[in-house]
Amino acid sequence: MPITRRQALQLGMLGGLGVVVGGVGLSQTGLPWLAPSTSSAGAGGESLVEPEVVRSRDGVLRVELVATRRETTIAGQRARVLTYNGTVPGQTWRVQPGDRIEVRLRNELDTPTNLHTHGLAVSPRDNGDNPFVSIDPGQVFDYRFDLPEDHPPGVSWYHPHRHGTVADQLFGGLYGALIVEGDRVPVSRERVLVVSDISLTGDGQIVPVAAPEVMMGREGNLVLVNGQHRPQLSARPGQRERWRVINACTSRYLRLALPGQHLELLGIDTGRELTPREVQEVLLAPGNRADLLVSMRAGSSELRTLGYDRGGMGMMGGGGLSGPGTLATLAVTGAEAAAPGPVPDRLAVPDLREKSVAGRREIAFTMTMGSMMGPGRGMMDPGFDGRAFDADRIDQRVSVGGVEEWLITNPTPMDHPFHLHVWPMQLVETGGQPVREVTRRDVVNVPARGRVRVLVDFARHPGRSVYHCHILDHEDAGMMASVEVG
Repeated sequence: MPITRRQALQLGMLGGLGVVVGGVGLSQTGLPWLAPSTSSAGAGGESLVEPEVVRSRDGVLRVELVATRRETTIAGQRARVLTYNGTVPGQTWRVQPGDRIEVRLRNELDTPTNLHTHGLAVSPRDNGDNPFVSIDPGQVFDYRFDLPEDHPPGVSWYHPHRHGTVADQLFGGLYGALIVEGDRVPVSRERVLVVSDISLTGDGQIVPVAAPEVMMGREGNLVLVNGQHRPQLSARPGQRERWRVINACTSRYLRLALPGQHLELLGIDTGRELTPREVQEVLLAPGNRADLLVSMRAGSSELRTLGYDRGGMGMMGGGGLSGPGTLATLAVTGAEAAAPGPVPDRLAVPDLREKSVAGRREIAFTMTMGSMMGPGRGMMDPGFDGRAFDADRIDQRVSVGGVEEWLITNPTPMDHPFHLHVWPMQLVETGGQPVREVTRRDVVNVPARGRVRVLVDFARHPGRSVYHCHILDHEDAGMMASVEVG
């Protein structure tokens, strides 16, 4: 009899204390079909290919989305992975505020699935962004997402969210970019960079998750950008590019840097900077996105992740290093290009601190010690406030129309990224220190044994949805809870 993800987590605690996941960094080949002596350049080297773009027309984006297992090319090798419409990643959807997105999702997998438009502030009811929908193999479901006229521009994405299968399906290849346009920045070009990871066998099959990896949250041995291993980018000096970067990894944190180039941050998730802010590095927890400006300087550069220690559940609390490595290479050559025009300032974002607080809550990530006595019990039960997810239970009841203050605590020895569907959050305190700028997020990293304080805007979109850890093996194992707004 197959074990559940929760049982795998419990077994992992018995047999995998102190296991290091990804702790040696990204393999310079990362590919089981390459000999260890093969040069790292030989593992990549292809020019970056961006996903096909589908744009809304006359206020509607209409797509048919087929989730299926298919053979495709990953890092120069034929591999049998999960795809949307036969590609990894899926198409990039581009829409405007006020648009409608209509998706006919056809499930040709052998497990149930559904669809989450991560980052969109849309209704969670019925055939909207409803995480409780379950589409069985062979079934078709019609989604409709109506964006408000004042929906903020930014980088969102879409992926499955059927509880119990989320991590496997995302890790297998089901994800795509979703860009809400509406702000104009003069640039030479835009790029969409979807960063993901996967583990493949020598014959191109997806490596199944092991129990210790569920405990920690799996990190693949092969990190991809738009489904490619270490692709090459090229540009001319003086050009300014806009990079939309999505962390679509199941558990891996990305600490992005591009040494030798001038990097400015426009925003993270759908949060916007008032003016572009020069940065040396940007930390993206799983599910986070970055909107970046890159002003090109002559020479060769590498887009790197610098490594991040996210803690762990070992005896000493270690073992969770998201290792460093090269994601892509950049060659800036040729004649100097004319500089694009100045970047306009953004409109001020409403500050939720100016509104009265309708309620306060404290929510805690928990990985509680269970008894070894009795069926279905093990050493670790992940959840919130000591309870694992139950689809039939309402964990938080909220009145529509108000702003609430949520204190999110993490007494565990590892970081957990907190994601709330549908309703926007404003980060107001982290590490006991106030956050001065208006900082909007839909994924907020809560450090090990730390806490953050957010304001949540429940002005609209009544209905029922969820919040959860975006280390998706944890979410599938029970680290999720429901909230009903009405």
